[in-house]
Amino acid sequence: MGLLAMHMTMHILLMNLLAPLAAIATLRYGRERRQTTPGALGLATLAQLAALWGWHAPPLLDRAHESPAIHILMYASLFLTAFLFWRLVFRSNGEARWRPIVALLITSKFYCLLAVLFVFAPRVLYPNVAGAHSGHSAEALSATLADQQLAGLLMLAVCPATYVIAGIAICARWLFAMETGEAHQRPKTGGEAWT
Repeated sequence: MGLLAMHMTMHILLMNLLAPLAAIATLRYGRERRQTTPGALGLATLAQLAALWGWHAPPLLDRAHESPAIHILMYASLFLTAFLFWRLVFRSNGEARWRPIVALLITSKFYCLLAVLFVFAPRVLYPNVAGAHSGHSAEALSATLADQQLAGLLMLAVCPATYVIAGIAICARWLFAMETGEAHQRPKTGGEAWT
C-alpha cells in the first residue's frame, strides 16, 4: 500500500468509522435530543464535502504531505466536519427523517465522484507526492498512479456503503416509527386497551 492509499485509509477511518461512532456516543450519553434544522444539516453536508474535496485538491494535499502541522490540520478538519455531519444525521427524527437520507445520498455521490476521479484519471493527480518520496522517474509515477487507483478503489468500496447502510438504517427506523405511530392512533375496540 502506497502513500495515497494509506492516506485514504486514514480518511476512511476518520470520516466513516470514528466520526459516526463519536456522534453516536455523544448522542447516547448526551441529554440533548432536539430536532435538527434543515439548514444545519445542509451546511454540515456542504462543509464535509468542501473539506473532502478541498483537501484533495493537488496543491493542498501536496502541502499537507510537506508539513506535519498542515497534515494534522487536514485530519482534524476532516474528522470535525464528518463528526458534525453524522451528529446531525443521527439527531434527525420524526417526519424530518427524509432529510438525512437525502444528505447521505448526496454525500455518497460526491465521494463516489472523487473516487472515480482517482481510479480513472489517465495521469497521476499528485506528482509532487510521488516526487517527494521516490523521485520523478517514470517508475515512480507509474507506482503512484497505481497507488492513486488503489486509493480510489478503497473509497469506492467503503464510503458509499457506509452512507447507504446508514440511509437504510434510518429508513427502517422511520418505517418502524410510522407503523407504531399508526398503532397508537388507532383505538382498540372490544375491551382492548390502547397500545
